[in-house]
Amino acid sequence: MPAKRALRLVFAPLAVRDLEAIGDYIARDSPKRALSFIAELRTVCATIAAEPEAFRLRPELGEGIRSCAHGNFMIFFLPSRQQVKIVRVLHGSMDLPAQIAAPPREPSK
Repeated sequence: MPAKRALRLVFAPLAVRDLEAIGDYIARDSPKRALSFIAELRTVCATIAAEPEAFRLRPELGEGIRSCAHGNFMIFFLPSRQQVKIVRVLHGSMDLPAQIAAPPREPSK
């Protein structure tokens, strides 16, 4: 039986901002660890794209949303037939329903 091909992996703009904020926060103490942790998160996202149905469905956060934990962080995503869209990457101590439901904010200038 042929191996299952991973779906295309897409990051929502808000998820990209989440990763940048996580990296910036960790970099205050350890720039090297910030780079390696963001790489770990991206590797987990690639794993999600290979088998999205293996992860927990989160109907309380929205239709079709699933999640995957990595350390203290949660990766939230929406799988479809063609792709997996990473919608947020959030620390588990946050008010997750509020963060998922919140409309995107423009960064302050």
